[in-house]
Amino acid sequence: MGAALQRLGRRDAVVLATKAFFPMSDDPNATGSSRRHLIAACEASLRRLQTETIDLYQLHHPTNEVPIDETLRALDDLIRAGKVRYIGTSTFAAWQVVESLWVAHEYGLNRFISEQPAYNLLDRRLEREFIPMAQTYGLAILPWSPTAGGFLTGKYRRGAALPEESRYAAFWQGGVRRVFTAAAFDVLDVVEQIAQERAATPAQVALAWCMNQPGITSPIIGPRTLDQLHDNLGALALSLSEDDRARLDAVARPGEMSAPFYGEDGFAWTAWGPHRYRW
Repeated sequence: MGAALQRLGRRDAVVLATKAFFPMSDDPNATGSSRRHLIAACEASLRRLQTETIDLYQLHHPTNEVPIDETLRALDDLIRAGKVRYIGTSTFAAWQVVESLWVAHEYGLNRFISEQPAYNLLDRRLEREFIPMAQTYGLAILPWSPTAGGFLTGKYRRGAALPEESRYAAFWQGGVRRVFTAAAFDVLDVVEQIAQERAATPAQVALAWCMNQPGITSPIIGPRTLDQLHDNLGALALSLSEDDRARLDAVARPGEMSAPFYGEDGFAWTAWGPHRYRW
């Protein structure tokens, strides 16, 4: 990415986002949301990205091991130093975001402005609490896996072998048992029917649905090829009708799930329990 930004020569036209939390080495201190790690990880990202500032610096996951005020003070210092412009979270529970807003207000610190959760037609539990919270407090929502790891693109079939080099074959094999359910394939059937009627692809239907849901700012796409990128961008021109959305709601019920992505039973490791340390 750093090399691409240098070739492009238009860094100011790019909104550059990255995340920190997981280890990048076998150093036991090089992980988590401590002040030490977040500052070191930011400096390393700036070097790799060959830039002076990160537009959106996100915590990749919550933790119960570090008080939120330590984390926020470190991120606030990075903003004041000009190394970061905005801060966000990923896979946080609604109560953890609200706690962070409370701490930021109490201590006069920069607040989180976005959250990156799992959200797609197979798992709509985000709608129960998190989306109303984000709308109330003005947080952007940037869903990851809007096509359910490629499941909603139609490349996976009932009872068929996994395509070689696909996401589930390559590194999500543990998720096959949880995701490849009869209910999930029922959702895919309706997605494919609408795609055929609309002269679109299933991926475009899944993306168009996600990006136009209340409270959603922008889904995160993960194309591996240029053709996939062009296909994903085609979702911008697709407008689903009220009838389309009603048909999807009938098989992918609001606030419910057909396969777990969001939450502690989803793909992401989460730490939604009580903190070990108070702020």
